[in-house]
Parts: sequence; structure tokens; C-alpha cells
Amino acid sequence: MSDVQASGSAETDYQRVERSEEFQSLRKAFRNFVFPMTALFLVWYLLYALMSTYAHEFMSIRVAGTITVGLIFGLLQFVSTFVITTLYARWANNKFDARAQALREEIEEGEL
Repeated sequence: MSDVQASGSAETDYQRVERSEEFQSLRKAFRNFVFPMTALFLVWYLLYALMSTYAHEFMSIRVAGTITVGLIFGLLQFVSTFVITTLYARWANNKFDARAQALREEIEEGEL
């Protein structure tokens, strides 16, 4: 059925690329990295929010001067964001971008 589907409408370039093995593999690799990282961060953030609400005494413990456990956990939210961003950038540079670029070139040259 070349470029015509059973309904009689022509298949778009996007549809052809989307069902290609290369695209599906790339999408799977992206999801396998991003979804666990997102879940991990959301759990970490939810833990911080719940502890701030329900473990007020623990979060109010002074560590040094006016610095409390809650303040440290709050600052660690920023640190974890930077760590996740760095991990993603490193992963994308080493494992993802070259494959995405190769797929893009195939699409632009009409090979896919």
C-alpha cells in the first residue's frame, strides 16, 4: 500500500517518520531517561513539601545559627534541579543527539 492508507488518504511525512523503527527507538530511549528522572524529582519535591507541612519540628531544627534543616532541604531542591539538568545534558550529548541528528538528516534527504 505505498503511501496511501486503507482510508484512501495520503500518508504524511510525519506519519511515515513516526512509525519508523529509528524514530520509535529514539523515542523509547528518551522516555527511558526522562520519565524516571521526572518521577524521582517529583517524589523528592513531594517529600520536601510533605515534610514542610507535617514534620514542622524536624524541619525547624537549627543546624548552624539560623540555618535549619528545612532551609537545607529547600536549597537541595535547587541543587537537585541542576544535577538533573547536568545529567540530562551529558546523556543527550553522549547518547541521544547524534542519533537524533542522523534521523533528521535521513528525513531531510528523503531517505526515510
